Amino acid sequence: MKKKIQKLKDSAKNMQARRRGEEENVPRITNKTVAEHREEVIGGARKLILPLQHSKHKIVLFSVGLFIAAVLAFFTYCTLNLYRFQSSGTFLYRVTQVIPFPIARSGSSFIAYENYLFELRHYKHFYENQQELDFESETGQRQLTEFKRRALDKVVNDAYIKQLAVQNNVTVTDKEVEDEIHIVRSQNRLGNSEEVLEETLKKFWGWSIDDFKRSLRQQLLSQKVVQALDTEAKERADKALNTLKSGADFAAVALELSDDPATKDSGGEFGGLVSRNTKDLDPQTTKKLFELEVGEYSEVFTTSFGYEIVKVLEKKDGKVKGAHILINFKDVETFINDLKAKQPARVYITLPELVIIEEAQP
Repeated sequence: MKKKIQKLKDSAKNMQARRRGEEENVPRITNKTVAEHREEVIGGARKLILPLQHSKHKIVLFSVGLFIAAVLAFFTYCTLNLYRFQSSGTFLYRVTQVIPFPIARSGSSFIAYENYLFELRHYKHFYENQQELDFESETGQRQLTEFKRRALDKVVNDAYIKQLAVQNNVTVTDKEVEDEIHIVRSQNRLGNSEEVLEETLKKFWGWSIDDFKRSLRQQLLSQKVVQALDTEAKERADKALNTLKSGADFAAVALELSDDPATKDSGGEFGGLVSRNTKDLDPQTTKKLFELEVGEYSEVFTTSFGYEIVKVLEKKDGKVKGAHILINFKDVETFINDLKAKQPARVYITLPELVIIEEAQP
């Protein structure tokens, strides 16, 4: 029994000795040693945090590298398909609407690839859907080459026209575009409602109404630029009007001054009666004819062809028999050729040579 008690006393003494040793080993934190202990704690935390920071850094670098590779792959794909293969599909067309890939350069200005595809795609849409032309066939390939040349020439010329417009302070307002559309609608040329117009544009050209307005705006700009620069045509038109006002016969003035070879020899008379829906005449010409009374002639007005004066000879069953004096505008290239010579366009695609196959003579 005494031995057990002695063992318990020895065990208790040993435990007290260990506790005293542990208490002696515990660092005492004082005002002098607090900085050292803080650094020890922070150092231990750094050992845990640094590996995590390195991992995060690697993830960021990998993500950035992957993004750059994807962007480079995307631009490589687009560049090859636009400039080498000259694709005109919907996806690439949408891409060019967002990213301004150039098709050519005129002076210091770039011409957007999107402008070229805008023109080319409506040619293709019409012939594929209305003429059922297979562009994969030999005939279709030749026709496609012609359409590409036509579209490219147009967008290059349009760029020069815009430069001339800026130089001569020529602009086209939204109201002028809307007025032109109103005239077309009133004559039921493309439908007399928004829905019918939209359906017609989509069916024939694959256009929205905004696309139609865009094309119409460029036409009006070209017309107004020529109108501003072709002072000779305006002088001839004013001369014709002044001659009429002096009492001259309309047919005689038409024979002498009109530029329309189809009507001038007949005193300027249109063949047959003209209805409001007649599509053979310029919309402005039809509009003016129905504003006049029998025997009256108009002032000089502007059409897409030039300056015009019309006269109403007869009205019958809601139709009009009329005559006109037409003074043609000069071709727009007359005014842009000098600009082209000073600032030649640099085109970034190469079109295949147009092969003309002559038919064998019987």
